[in-house]
Amino acid sequence: MAAHIALASFLYVLLTIARAPKVWGIGRNPDGTNPWAAVEPRISANLSNQFEWPVFFYAACILLIQSQSDLAVAAGLAWIFIFGRVAHSCVQVFTTNVRIRGLVFTINFLATLGLWVVLIFTLKE
Repeated sequence: MAAHIALASFLYVLLTIARAPKVWGIGRNPDGTNPWAAVEPRISANLSNQFEWPVFFYAACILLIQSQSDLAVAAGLAWIFIFGRVAHSCVQVFTTNVRIRGLVFTINFLATLGLWVVLIFTLKE
């Protein structure tokens, strides 16, 4: 969970930098334009995405931690989720390829579903 918070924090910093030319006039091109204008909306959209599906990730993690079970499988799935979120962010911010973004999102989706499966089986015990 801390790794995901670090990713979201990094995206906030990146968004602040991308908006600096427009908001504060810092880093404008000589003609007054924002060099980040094309990528700023994608950073903003990706940051919004960090508060959608990851909510299910956090809920599963908190419930699994409270279960005090052996969390080796869950920890592996959580790291897959994090690597998937980083890949998803890179694809969404640096490309416009929606197909690849969807494929990468599937990693996060399946890892989170896996956490919920582990949680269900943990609660049955």
